[in-house]
Amino acid sequence: MSRRFAREAAFKALFQLDFNSGEGEEREAYEDLAINTMFEDNPRLTKKDLSYIEISVKGARAHLEEIDALITSHLKEGWQLSRLMTVDRNILRLAVYEMKFAEQAIPKGIAINEAVELAKKYGTDDSGRFVNGILEAISK
Repeated sequence: MSRRFAREAAFKALFQLDFNSGEGEEREAYEDLAINTMFEDNPRLTKKDLSYIEISVKGARAHLEEIDALITSHLKEGWQLSRLMTVDRNILRLAVYEMKFAEQAIPKGIAINEAVELAKKYGTDDSGRFVNGILEAISK
């Protein structure tokens, strides 16, 4: 399957974990459950896709404080990360991870384009523009 579908599954897993991420030792079990659920729900995903999903989700979660700080620093004054739509917040988290923290960083143009496509599909009418603006600012 394509990287786009694997990225979409990684976004869905991060979205799920935003609501129930577990504490302490449970954290890894919740991550594994979210990742495996995405894999089981789409039999077209390959083992290579599963590897990408696992690396992306666990990597984004490992760098969550740094990623959230980067996103927050580019929000309008008075806005907080918790105020963003859960869809937009997790699309941004995945894209920032891919651009800044992934072992094999995704070129910024690809990461931004893919994030905007996810925002258009799952967010509001304004999500694509919002995600694009934040990611362009972070990428500089």
